[in-house]
Amino acid sequence: MTSPTLRNLPRVASKNRHWLGLGSLLLGLFCWWLAARVSGLPAFILPSPSDVWTRFIKALLDGSLFVHTGVTLLEILLGLGTGVFLATVLGYLVAKSRALERALSPYLVASQAVPLVAIAPLLVIWFGPGMFSKMLICALIVFFPVLVNTVVGVRAVPPALHDLMRSLRASRREILIKLEVPAALPVFLGGLRIGATLSVIGAVVGELVGADSGLGFLINVGRGQYDTALVFVAVFTLIALALMLYGFVILLEKKFLNWQER
Repeated sequence: MTSPTLRNLPRVASKNRHWLGLGSLLLGLFCWWLAARVSGLPAFILPSPSDVWTRFIKALLDGSLFVHTGVTLLEILLGLGTGVFLATVLGYLVAKSRALERALSPYLVASQAVPLVAIAPLLVIWFGPGMFSKMLICALIVFFPVLVNTVVGVRAVPPALHDLMRSLRASRREILIKLEVPAALPVFLGGLRIGATLSVIGAVVGELVGADSGLGFLINVGRGQYDTALVFVAVFTLIALALMLYGFVILLEKKFLNWQER
């Protein structure tokens, strides 16, 4: 029989990890404040945490931070949804057809060989500086990791389980829903973690190339006006968006993969 003390050990370890993360954050802020104080650099080169906080409150009160964050978040969600949907459908087809994989491999590899920064200006020129080009850039950067993980996850299903489902006269739809989707879900969600964070990069790259709104536009404004504190505010907001999306995927894993823990 397990003692109450041993049962409480995981909770204690989890609380310690939370305090460790908070302590690391506070230590980082202190080092940042110390570097700004000791270096003697002007605020337009290295603002202190208090300068960034003051600029954050100002951007919050005048509403500019809400507007630009909303634009970037919409671009991210549209691009992430489009990229994940297309990658999942095509990934499943590629996993089921070696011929299709050989036909598409050169294009898929070529799409990753060219840096996104190099083709982002072309996409902005072709489709304009509006939201569609930013959504397309997000979808492109999300597409490959999700597609690869979908292919790996579907092909990782043991052939014996396929034989078992066919022996039970399961339909193609039942095999997909009851076998292939649950079996591939852990690997797929791992790719979605990567895609969720990369989508933030895609949106910002598009906005830095050409935009009149969004957090990337805000970074360009701060850079042009030597308002470095505003650049920090936009960067930290982007980090918060990436953490939010990453945490959402973790929640999906806990919801749909709780059978693994059991």
